[in-house]
Amino acid sequence: MVTAAEPAIAPVVAPGLLGKLMAGVRPEFQVDILVPERGALVFDSAPCRVPGCVRQLRTRGLCKGHYYKWKDAGRPDIDVFAATTSPEGLGRKELTVCVVQGCRYGGARRGLCVRHHGFWERAGKPDRAAWLAGLAPVHDPGHPVCALSYCTLWTHGRSQFCVNHRSRWEAVGRPDIDGFIVLCESYGDDRFDFRPLAERRQLKLELQYALQSRHDERQVKTPAAVARPVIALAAASPVASLLEWPIQRWVEFFDANHAARHGKNGQLAFLRYAYRCLEDLDAGSGWEAEFPRDVWELRRLGIKGRKRLRFDGIPQPWLRELAKRFARWRLSIGRSPIQTYVDVQAVTRLARFLASPPVNVTGLAGFDWAVLERYLADLATDPRALHTRSRDISSLSAFLDATRRHEWDHSLPASAAFYPDDFPKTEKRLPRGLAEHIMAQVEQPANLDRWHNPDSCLLTVILMRCGLRVGDATKIAFDCVVRDGDGAPYLRYVNRKMKREALVPIDEEVGQAVAEQQRRMLHRWPGGSPWLFPAPKMNPDGRKPLSTHSYRGQLRDWLARCDVRDEHGRSVRLTPHQWRHTFGTRLINRDVPQEVVRVLLDHSSGEMTAHYARLHDTTVRRHWEAARKVNATGEAVTIDPDGPLAEANWAKQRLGRATQALPNGFCGLPVQKSCPHANACLTCPMFVTTPEFLPQHREHRQQVLQIISAAEAHGQRRLAEMNQQVLGNLDDIITALEADPSGNEAANAC
Repeated sequence: MVTAAEPAIAPVVAPGLLGKLMAGVRPEFQVDILVPERGALVFDSAPCRVPGCVRQLRTRGLCKGHYYKWKDAGRPDIDVFAATTSPEGLGRKELTVCVVQGCRYGGARRGLCVRHHGFWERAGKPDRAAWLAGLAPVHDPGHPVCALSYCTLWTHGRSQFCVNHRSRWEAVGRPDIDGFIVLCESYGDDRFDFRPLAERRQLKLELQYALQSRHDERQVKTPAAVARPVIALAAASPVASLLEWPIQRWVEFFDANHAARHGKNGQLAFLRYAYRCLEDLDAGSGWEAEFPRDVWELRRLGIKGRKRLRFDGIPQPWLRELAKRFARWRLSIGRSPIQTYVDVQAVTRLARFLASPPVNVTGLAGFDWAVLERYLADLATDPRALHTRSRDISSLSAFLDATRRHEWDHSLPASAAFYPDDFPKTEKRLPRGLAEHIMAQVEQPANLDRWHNPDSCLLTVILMRCGLRVGDATKIAFDCVVRDGDGAPYLRYVNRKMKREALVPIDEEVGQAVAEQQRRMLHRWPGGSPWLFPAPKMNPDGRKPLSTHSYRGQLRDWLARCDVRDEHGRSVRLTPHQWRHTFGTRLINRDVPQEVVRVLLDHSSGEMTAHYARLHDTTVRRHWEAARKVNATGEAVTIDPDGPLAEANWAKQRLGRATQALPNGFCGLPVQKSCPHANACLTCPMFVTTPEFLPQHREHRQQVLQIISAAEAHGQRRLAEMNQQVLGNLDDIITALEADPSGNEAANAC
């Protein structure tokens, strides 16, 4: 990093924020002019595309000098221009040197340096060529050269510069030499100039600290065009510190003094960022500094996720202190910031209830079961969803248990506790899987090709085929494919809900797509990225994963481009989690064992997986009820789906399907009884069949006809009579089932 250093100052311990700034801003940032080193991604200072040019790119991949040279040349093909032009850019060309052999002074007068021009004049101005031929070569290997790194001419007199650069230094008013060197060295480059704040040291350090923080975080690019207006704005204000004004006043001051609209959002964002950094530095970090506050900024605790937790909505000091201890404990044992936020909200609602005039509980000792019972009655009238109210009770139950277990307050009555019966009974909901005709649309290759970038297309395929949660899928590690002993590929990911690694099998097509994605990421970030799907923006070195918010926005736009519609012709709005439900439902409907589905979805227990099995059972039952059912004599069997025996009848049918395997129907006999009609189902009064078995019945009828013909030919009357009854029943069954026009469709759907 090229810098113009400030004069050395003896270390002074300053009080308050100034002292923290002096200790926190590193020397390379405590400068008047900061020039980022080449390749500093956060400062957007990649080199010029002309090979050998050391300048930073400004426009079209070219530095300022080469850009103007390209324009003057008539804007030729830029790749050809970059490959063929001289790397010497604006301000870097070798200056004229004295024509005398061996002399490295700058040419000042008619090609001669000042010294040799004087010799020539004193010699009577003879013919130059003859005079130069008679001069002995100059040999002075130890002579110092110009202070500018790209100039090889000798210094002039006692100056640190050659004669030409000394003239330029004098022309700009003989500024500080170090600053002048930096300006010359960085001409055309991106640079951060803090000289307008020279008279206000703290304000200058504050903006330097913000720039240093952006550099250290390495997430958002911050070129000089973003910081320069903020530095100018601070210099135009009357304050000595950014914190003297609230941020809203700074925004108003910015709007009033910033006419240009180009880049305005980025500049205002940097101003807000600088203000937030100073607030954090001034307030301090860690639990000792943050715990006493009524609003916690979680970033000061090193916690990523939700920005803050608010306790200022709890009016009772005694309850607010307990809520803080509870929140700190929940965060320390690994609860997510979102869950802790829910806990604090539940305690806040309880605090408002306790402070209401009809209740007016003034201490934890009055918080007994009678108060909790009154609270449950009040909660029952809450218009929020049943699940939300149940979640409040769960959070309060954990809060009371922790208070009692950790002895935060011994005055808590023993009766202050919730029990399982106190939770509202929630309805069991079926999974929100997508209909197959919707899945057919989103899975079409033509629609997948409508993604604007291949990253999101692959992520969508993984969500549909692997059943991952979207938060886990966006944070898949770069090296995510493992293979077993047979070479079969598996996708490795972190189940963040369960806080563990998991594996799901994938096909070779997905494995090859992952490999292609890895090649794309290495091409964009040669240094590598820890993620398979890095964020496409504000991610200079690929260390930031794609956010679920970003993917959901892309998904919404993609669905609009594909024009996916439901069975009613309405535009489909789906969530990524519905693909997980669809994945599980498809597996169950394909008779994949429930334990296998549990492993693939990485559920901790079979309870969640049972929802998909329940959906499968519901689907089969619906088609069973809709299908035409006949008995062995072809008479219709009717079952009222709303009747008192509907549930029991379906349970009996499920048992029959599971325990009495027949090739052409189902046994309606209770499992507790033994069958008196072994191998004679078509003459059995308990036999039930549906249109899905029509092919078997037709084939069976053909076989019975052959048996009857053979029996009659051999004179076996008894055998022929027995099969005549079977043949008659088959004719009745086939005739009855064929009379149902929708039977085949219902049967095929089972």
